Amino acid sequence: MKRAALFLLVSAACSGAGDPKVVDHHPAEGGPGAPPPRDEDGGPIDEGDRDSSVPRDAADEPQVDASRPTSDGGGSADGGAGAPAAGGSLRLITYNVAGLPALLSSSDPAVNTPLIGPLLRDFDLIHVQEDFNYHAELYAGDNHPFRSATSGGVPLGDGLNTLSNSEFFEFARVKWSQCNGTDCLTPKGFSYARHRLTEGVYLDVYNAHPNASVEEPDLAARRANIAQLASYIDTHSLGNAVLVMGDTNTRYTRTGDNVREFTTRGFSDAWIDIVRKGDVPLQDGTALTVCTPTHNTKDCEIVDKVLYRSSRMLSLRARSYRVEDERFVRPDGMQLSDHFPVIVDLEYTLAAGIRASDLVGGAGGEPFNDLAALGDRPVVTSITLRGAARVDGLKLDFADGKTLEHGGQGGIEARLSLDAGDTLRRAELCTGEHEGTQRLFFAAFESDQGKRVEVGSRSADCLTFEAPSALAISGFYGRAGTEIDRLGVLCMPVP
Repeated sequence: MKRAALFLLVSAACSGAGDPKVVDHHPAEGGPGAPPPRDEDGGPIDEGDRDSSVPRDAADEPQVDASRPTSDGGGSADGGAGAPAAGGSLRLITYNVAGLPALLSSSDPAVNTPLIGPLLRDFDLIHVQEDFNYHAELYAGDNHPFRSATSGGVPLGDGLNTLSNSEFFEFARVKWSQCNGTDCLTPKGFSYARHRLTEGVYLDVYNAHPNASVEEPDLAARRANIAQLASYIDTHSLGNAVLVMGDTNTRYTRTGDNVREFTTRGFSDAWIDIVRKGDVPLQDGTALTVCTPTHNTKDCEIVDKVLYRSSRMLSLRARSYRVEDERFVRPDGMQLSDHFPVIVDLEYTLAAGIRASDLVGGAGGEPFNDLAALGDRPVVTSITLRGAARVDGLKLDFADGKTLEHGGQGGIEARLSLDAGDTLRRAELCTGEHEGTQRLFFAAFESDQGKRVEVGSRSADCLTFEAPSALAISGFYGRAGTEIDRLGVLCMPVP
């Protein structure tokens, strides 16, 4: 890593009128891109952070509403033709595109980046890292309908972006709380987004680029990065299926790394599952760097990884894994980046007997998900709503004595008790804007026997939902604080 050059570049970016400046936006002398360099272990590159950029005008880029899914409202689910499919598949790619200015790059991004964009069109979900100075060139050749906007340049940008065929929302960038060396010169971190695969089916997706290099201060920072990401997933993706893709700068074999923070939390690694047949490498300090003539062996570990975790509702399974060392090349045969892209075909399958509605509302409050707390055939005995102009809180009581409650205690209480054999069948949820964010303005629930409870004020933006046959509304998921910000219903088998 050219640390001195990067320091000078950041110094220039932070001087003068305060606007980032390009020190060298032209290819370095010496010809086209070079093959991927080797790291301190003798393996594929383990740096990945020579960050610099200038802000790009994102006005013409497709924007994703960070407050709510674009499909909210007006929908209906009755368990018939509109019911979610049993499953599907996603073609994934994660790629460090080496989009640094030519002064710092061991590649040739001015030439290479325009060639990368068209190659991304064949994939359903793409994560890129080091998408800095050539962001506009990358997006110009791509045609995905949902893409994150650039976060800007040094010292503003993190280089992380998402391109997707599926809509996503709650997009957030989180800066690492600890860094070392030149990794501290940009707000490196991870990004999070919730992707809607089909009606009521969501996947939480994380793009990460932890601290690089292998000196002890670097290792300590990277361990803190991984722990921070794992903790965030524990809180924000509780009960949800999760996908993590990125340039992790970690190795299972390296004694100073803690990538096992994921495997101890139930994550699978596509390389370990497909190539190593479930055999996790020993953490003995012996790097697996036999990467010629191919990177697709059990003895070649690279730092770019795809990890995934199933949920009770959504099962994830890698069907194929490939380090693509042939396709992402220039006409002269040189690689388009100093990293190889990693490609995974991921299959997802819905569990029998569990369904959910779409989510409606905004991104305020904290996430919650009742699914992990529900039995196989929960018996709801009552539902209590609180609200006035909006919906403040809700509570479900169960025959086994369990209570699940979300939101605040404001508003007027309305309670519906269910007779034996009666179940919650239908829901109507309406949203509106309050203090600049979407909130739940109205909620109504109706039982099989026609009993009804409602609170709040109905708006023009409403979602109606009916539990599929043989299922009943048995829980909720969404976001809440002192009010209900976002809500969806969970359906389980009728007792």
